[in-house]
Amino acid sequence: MNIIEFIINNISPLVALITTGIFAGILAGLLGVGGGIVIVPVLFFLFQRFGVSAETAMLVATATSLATIVPTSISSIRSHNQKGNVDFKLLKRWAAFILLGVLAGSWLVTRIDGTILTLLFGVIATLSALNMLLRTGKPALYQQLPNAKGQTVMSTSVGFFSAMVGIGGGTLSVPLLTLYNYPTHKAVGTAAAIGLIISLPGALTMLILGSTPNDAPVGTFGLINLIGFICIVPLTVLFAPIGASLGAKLDAVKLKKIFALVLLLTGLRMLAQLFL
Repeated sequence: MNIIEFIINNISPLVALITTGIFAGILAGLLGVGGGIVIVPVLFFLFQRFGVSAETAMLVATATSLATIVPTSISSIRSHNQKGNVDFKLLKRWAAFILLGVLAGSWLVTRIDGTILTLLFGVIATLSALNMLLRTGKPALYQQLPNAKGQTVMSTSVGFFSAMVGIGGGTLSVPLLTLYNYPTHKAVGTAAAIGLIISLPGALTMLILGSTPNDAPVGTFGLINLIGFICIVPLTVLFAPIGASLGAKLDAVKLKKIFALVLLLTGLRMLAQLFL
């Protein structure tokens, strides 16, 4: 089958993947949310529409999402570093523990049932949405970061859970850091670097150690769907600045609450699929 025949025979999923890249890019620029929190649920439901089981869909969505975060996080790091918003001192303390958590979490993904990942993502998405709805604009609960042991637990947990559900770390690290009175702009910038520490080793682990399920979508190697990666990445990078421009013109607080409601419904829907 040549490339023309492949495109014709798979036009619907290709259009859906391209749309995912546009949507993830705009939201990332508009609201400052990581692409993974958008890409994972979209791929999860999309793959099922084309005959993939829910378990396989979640495994492939998780790994593919991590792969897409690699190039977008590199671009984001450069942008935030130019503004002085990447805290390299914090990264130096956290990097090894994040990596340890990522390797453990991504290895576990290659060994467990996708149903567990769906449950975990549903819980994280629901809690993240509630945090956006209830804590936006609220004062920090603590005045400074915890001691070295506390930060070790924090950084390892961010790496472990982010790798397991295919997100870049910002969804967990930004609210966690700001909870401890850490400057929001530095939390967002540093989260971009955390995203690279999570996504690169996580994606490689799932590519090399992951066994491709029998019902995986076409173009899947290991657990990563390369067609999805190719369709999503260029458009995410292209449309993120457009989202940022829109964010400067629109009410970001209201938009974030709307997104939080959508994310809440998405998380609850994923949980409902498991239990209903």
